[in-house]
Amino acid sequence: REPFAPVGEGTRVRVDGVERALTRKARVLMFHKPAGPVVHGADPEGVGTVFERLRAVLPPELQGFEWYAVGRLDRDTTGLLLFTNDERLVRHATAPQTHLPKRYVARVEGQPPEAALAGLREGLTLEDGPTRPAEAVLRAPDVVALTLTEGRHHQVKRMLAAVGHPVLALHREAVGRLVLDVAEGAWRELTDAEVAQGLGFQPGAD
Repeated sequence: REPFAPVGEGTRVRVDGVERALTRKARVLMFHKPAGPVVHGADPEGVGTVFERLRAVLPPELQGFEWYAVGRLDRDTTGLLLFTNDERLVRHATAPQTHLPKRYVARVEGQPPEAALAGLREGLTLEDGPTRPAEAVLRAPDVVALTLTEGRHHQVKRMLAAVGHPVLALHREAVGRLVLDVAEGAWRELTDAEVAQGLGFQPGAD
């Protein structure tokens, strides 16, 4: 209530009637997205959003932050999704020139031959232009690990369909050097060192 009362990081204040927590540096959360909730856009089926899922498991001291999803995953895609309170990190991680690698594991129709994998590695021409070369590894007869350094709409699904092996299930296991290490629906906060080393972004004071 006092206009010059000292406040610190995590202090709750009300701005235009909305309670928020003050922060001076980036906070980054690793979340294991389950299939179902949407990341962006409408939710006509009423399944819910990833933001609702995240807030349901966050402790009270993190509830007041405004969290942004770093990139997106389709409704039916599971795996690693990062959240942050710092829009600078979102811009850094999603900027085309950053070329942040993202590794996906896809179960596909059929058994991709070496020629299909070679096509993925060399780059394909999709309806929106040529793709950058990708890392493609066959982990099982019908399971492909695909690492991309760009992020287009439904890119993994479109690339695998283009080589004749449509995706049946898709999971993201890594972003940058960060590898998903929490159970489905769970989260943990990343350290500054993990963010710097894993994403090439240095968290710091605003």
